[in-house]
Amino acid sequence: QVQLVESGGGLVQAGGSLRLSCAASGLSIRAMGWFRQAPGKERDFVATINWSGAITDYADSVKGRFAISRDNAKNTVYLQMNSLKAEDTAVYYCAAVRGSFASNDRAQYTYWGQGTQVTVSS
Repeated sequence: QVQLVESGGGLVQAGGSLRLSCAASGLSIRAMGWFRQAPGKERDFVATINWSGAITDYADSVKGRFAISRDNAKNTVYLQMNSLKAEDTAVYYCAAVRGSFASNDRAQYTYWGQGTQVTVSS
């Protein structure tokens, strides 16, 4: 049974930092991604990382502020979020691709976590 469990969300002031974690079980090591969904909006791409961690990609809105990484020994993916802004407020979802390659396309992701709320107060 595949499970993706996110943690690390919470309430933070603008300019602050949070680190999200996604613990995966029941699936082979593969490319992973983070997406986010604000109320009344679509689920948008945030960051992706390939199976080894050598290749990453980010949405323009988070480049230079967020960093995705992984620890394959722990089967865990992280999202370090710095210089947070009010517009970063959303539910953040971890997801696993159906294939091997990192992707910013939501349709390429097969498995999803339940999401973790991030709220940034201005």
